[in-house]
Amino acid sequence: MNIKIQGGESGKYSNSGSSTNLVNYLEHEDMERLKNGKAVEHFFSHNQDKISSKEVIEAIDNNKQKLMKEDAKFFVITVSPSERELQHIGKTPEERSDALKNYVRNAVMQEYAENFGKGLQAKDIMYYGKIHHQRNMKNEIDMHVHIVVSRKSLDKKMKISPMTNHKNTTKGQVKGGFDRKNFIQKSEEVFDKRFGFHRNYNQSFEYCNTMKNGTIQERKNAIEKAIKQEASLKIEIKRTVEHTRNNNQGLSL
Repeated sequence: MNIKIQGGESGKYSNSGSSTNLVNYLEHEDMERLKNGKAVEHFFSHNQDKISSKEVIEAIDNNKQKLMKEDAKFFVITVSPSERELQHIGKTPEERSDALKNYVRNAVMQEYAENFGKGLQAKDIMYYGKIHHQRNMKNEIDMHVHIVVSRKSLDKKMKISPMTNHKNTTKGQVKGGFDRKNFIQKSEEVFDKRFGFHRNYNQSFEYCNTMKNGTIQERKNAIEKAIKQEASLKIEIKRTVEHTRNNNQGLSL
């Protein structure tokens, strides 16, 4: 599972002005899908499907009360399951699309809202998702989703930024904060629990993040944990094979 948060860069992810360029970019698959006789993936919100790009732009661009000209107006969360994860959540593109949409609404955005420590729920966040079916063409299945998230809450009262460096603060001007690592890890854990997905430790966010950013000792501990899990898995597979063989032998007698 790959989850990243973007915003503030130049180009399509520039977020101090209108969301028009970004929203138009997110429609780049639509024409090709229509030409191939495939259904278009419309924008969706927490409780609506088939939302037009015009509605998305108007909603995001008009939800900026008390934000300065140079302030971020929106962010983009990209959720990219692995090919194995996508195969696990559905047999057809339609099943995978529905499962991914529900995962965003009931897991990713709920974890996003709670992570601010302000008592927010997913329904309190203004966001619009857009599912794409193609990415780098290296995999047979490449479905992923981009989520445009407003800097302001749905009721226009609260400024929330996943790019803040504050985490669970209780004093000063900023209360709460946002822990990006916790958000990604929690979203991954909910995916595994929600879909009954068995994730090898060496493919988890915790492992990958430790190998990239951890100390030498932390990386050593992570490698040892991965080795232990692999050894336990081999033992379990061997037991299962032996159990199946014994049962088959019993039936043949």
